[in-house]
Amino acid sequence: MIESLLVANRGEIARRIIRTAKRLGVRAIAVHSEADADLPFVAEADEAVCVGPANPAQSYCNVGAILDAAKSTGAQAIHPGYGFLSENADFARTVESSGLVWVGPGADAIAAMGDKINARNLMAAAGVPVAPGTTEPAADLAAAVAAAAEIGYPVMVKAAAGGGGMGMGVATDEAALRTEYDKVRSFAERMFGDGSVLIERYFPRVRHVEVQILGLADGRVVALGERECSVQRRNQKLVEESPSPAVGPELRERFLAAAVRAGEAVNYRNAGTVECLLDPTTQEFFFLEMNTRLQVEHPVTELVYGIDLVAEQLRVASGLAPTFDPEALVPRGHAIELRINAEDPKRFLPGPGVISAWNEPVGEGVRVDSGYAAGNTVTPFYDSLMAKLIVTGADRAEAIERAKAAVAGFEIAGPKCNLPFFADLLEHPEFRSGDYDTRIVTHLR
Repeated sequence: MIESLLVANRGEIARRIIRTAKRLGVRAIAVHSEADADLPFVAEADEAVCVGPANPAQSYCNVGAILDAAKSTGAQAIHPGYGFLSENADFARTVESSGLVWVGPGADAIAAMGDKINARNLMAAAGVPVAPGTTEPAADLAAAVAAAAEIGYPVMVKAAAGGGGMGMGVATDEAALRTEYDKVRSFAERMFGDGSVLIERYFPRVRHVEVQILGLADGRVVALGERECSVQRRNQKLVEESPSPAVGPELRERFLAAAVRAGEAVNYRNAGTVECLLDPTTQEFFFLEMNTRLQVEHPVTELVYGIDLVAEQLRVASGLAPTFDPEALVPRGHAIELRINAEDPKRFLPGPGVISAWNEPVGEGVRVDSGYAAGNTVTPFYDSLMAKLIVTGADRAEAIERAKAAVAGFEIAGPKCNLPFFADLLEHPEFRSGDYDTRIVTHLR
């Protein structure tokens, strides 16, 4: 096992990684911006280094500062968490060329999956179902119009280099396509430095289902069940649960087999997620993207399978065998995760501020992965996620009831907070039935 680990991230995910590292006897090193100096993850690390001002480009995405911190503290490995540099193939290569261990998939796998068109083509060649769409970027508006005519409206206009629900638009006809193409291309150039755009078939009623994979040190790829991620706002997830209420045994077998093929196609190592769209009417699913990192929602998989995914990541990076038998994976119970954000519960607009009260719920089947405490400030510089509330139950009905009680018992004062949204969602008949899709948030308004 590696002996020292630098966590190149912040907030709840840094705190969560540090917790597992310390449990395993691995020295945990935090890096932080000036704005985050008082957050819990900094205090809980064995050592902490300030890497720059609040602006992420000057701190959490500052490769030179992070590598300097690793060198000065004697770190043996770097865990990137999610976001920031986690899916940056050049950073992964730089880490390894510096003689450090990269806790994540190889740079080639990150690069292969980072381009959405290349990823689609690779998956299609590997026998993973993909939605009808372009096999190369739409070079201009005329090419986009021609592709959409062939695919059939409605279509999704998507940034080839995008991710995390950003850089997407829906066009129901040619007039809308002309508007969305320019909008997505401009956004992609600004945000990703790459204006390449692809056109895909858009499914009005669809569920977002993903599979957790783990590429082992011996070369095998294991699928650790699926997660339902259809409760979204602006194409970004708010709630995840495992197992998916939309997936039965036969469909699950197809999902997991396709995810393993996807990982094997790029010689995948470490943790990753194969995201798919599921047509609930036909039970057909299509590859959406592969996230080459640890996901925000990994705790629901951990609780259903009884596995610490961060510990397994560290074992893979150390060349060690997993703690579990890949041939004897059995899910137990049901888990639901709610993303507690500093945002308005109706319009979902960010609402940073000083936390005057923070009291987490406790009880059987309740876990809170938090990045803040009373007295901390939620700043406008980063993602609005404050904590993840994860609950488990013997079945979905029990998990929902525990989630309701936990939401009622979670006190956060100061910043705006979306806890009232979850209170409404957990009572909504559509969610409680399990028969919902990606439009459910609009149905609650």
